[in-house]
Amino acid sequence: MEVTQTTIPRTSARSGWLASLEKAAPFLALGLAALAFPLLGDSYWGVIVTRACVYWVLVAGLNMVVGFAGQIAIGWVGLLTLGAYTTSAMTAGTAMPEVSPYLALVAAAAIGALFGLIVGLPALRLRTFYFAMATLGFSTIVTQVALAWKSVTGGGIGVAGPVFGWPFTGNWGFYYFCLLIAALCTWMTINIAGSRFGRALVAIRDAEVAAEASGIAKSQLLMTVFLFSGALAGVAGGLFSSLQSYITPDAFTFDLSVLFFIAILIGGRGSVLGPLLGALLLTALPEVAAPLVAWSTFLYAALLLAIVLAVPGGIADLLDFKNRRPLERHREVVPRPEMLTRLLGGEGSVLSLANVVLSFGGVRAIDGLDLDVRPGEVHGLIGPNGSGKTTTLNVISGYYAPQSGSVRLGDAVLPPGAARVRASHRIARTFQTPRVIGGASVLDNVKIGGTIDGHGSFVEAMLTLPRHRRDEAVLRERALLALSAVGLESLADVRADRLQHSELRFVEIARALMLAPSILLLDEPAAGLSAEEIRRLGALIKSISRAGTSVLLVEHHADLIFDICDRVTVLNLGKVLAAGTPDEIRSHREVVSAYLGA
Repeated sequence: MEVTQTTIPRTSARSGWLASLEKAAPFLALGLAALAFPLLGDSYWGVIVTRACVYWVLVAGLNMVVGFAGQIAIGWVGLLTLGAYTTSAMTAGTAMPEVSPYLALVAAAAIGALFGLIVGLPALRLRTFYFAMATLGFSTIVTQVALAWKSVTGGGIGVAGPVFGWPFTGNWGFYYFCLLIAALCTWMTINIAGSRFGRALVAIRDAEVAAEASGIAKSQLLMTVFLFSGALAGVAGGLFSSLQSYITPDAFTFDLSVLFFIAILIGGRGSVLGPLLGALLLTALPEVAAPLVAWSTFLYAALLLAIVLAVPGGIADLLDFKNRRPLERHREVVPRPEMLTRLLGGEGSVLSLANVVLSFGGVRAIDGLDLDVRPGEVHGLIGPNGSGKTTTLNVISGYYAPQSGSVRLGDAVLPPGAARVRASHRIARTFQTPRVIGGASVLDNVKIGGTIDGHGSFVEAMLTLPRHRRDEAVLRERALLALSAVGLESLADVRADRLQHSELRFVEIARALMLAPSILLLDEPAAGLSAEEIRRLGALIKSISRAGTSVLLVEHHADLIFDICDRVTVLNLGKVLAAGTPDEIRSHREVVSAYLGA
């Protein structure tokens, strides 16, 4: 049956325009207020607002590292220090002939990007607080070098900051320069957040295993983000040195590091607007509470504690009015399998496991397994708990590397233990426990499954160039099509953490379909579903296989296995107990004894 273009749910041009305006409205309001601020004529608060712009330039980049990628980077003040001294030394002529402050600012961005990458490299191996300690160590090293390198930095005496000339002369001219750069950084981070790269960062943060299954290259993406964040920190350092007029190592305190980090936490992870408001709030807080300036670190900690206890999602959650609207209570998931023909790309190759052996300590989880999954078939994999079913899926998916044996897709041998490359072979999977990003919309969760099919680069996404816009249009169309196929198109804009368990099961299937998989691995997809939902799930799985995708189904619901599978393999203690058609398995004595029961 041919599906027409109008069958795919689309957002109308008017509603799409209104949605874009709704998202942009807070930023436009802040921008207009900032442009009009000099009309107040208050030079003191002008310095404070200029400082807020400078801080936001750094926080905008750091937000990609902390808020989106989930890395605990506390010592980013070290990159601010580098940017400040690079700009000051180049304009003061202490390290080389004097250059223009604007050229020095570009050099600070380059130095910041380089050291952002160097500081970020440990994140590829270190986790959580270990990485935080590494960043703090780096900031301490930078401060000590600034103290010791007196010929360039002036040591404890310091060095004069740059003075930016035409067209940004004077205090208000410099304010507008900082505001312009802050606005540019905001625009770029909004673009990244709404791109496949931003979604991939959040997937790494909240569902790393699912990110690997979708083919997301964590190391490459994190290095790119560290470059970007470091460059913005370097620029912020150059602006900071001009705002201070004269810089010494004492200007780069631990309190400043805490401010940057907490601004993101109280703003809300995965948001751009929230951390922006958080940075403005924390910049103004010491001025409003001037008598308590000595207690600034305590105030930051108290504010963070209050936000975490009262609103764990931060300021962004407070402003997320859309997701407070009640959902329909008695919802039904009604798949539309006829949509699958436009998602799936025809018949694939045979998936073969030959003499696969995998042990954990002295336990043989898989013991000489041979298995063939043929194109266009649903192949059931059943057995008692601990028989090796999910372990088999993990070997196929590349999460486990077998001690011996091979996994082939057609004539290609799949490299052992390389989970990320499975997506390029069009092998998709779901998990026993749904691995979704609760804070992201259902639509964005599904889009993650098509990350590897984008063609635009990180820079193209950052600058929202044509190829990136085409990528997003294609991903959106395919994601809506996948949601229609599984029956969730009406929930596309709802946050995933508001969905029922059964709906999350179908979200995972929709995300897997974004790969147009030749092999689909389903790990207990019927767990927690009602009888009617299981029936609909079975019809959907059957339609997926008939569209040319091979399906390997691990499931404890025997009725579902025997109703929809073309072939069934029974495992026991890591070995094949029986293999054949559903009718043959039903009547197999050992299977009945070991698994099905009387």
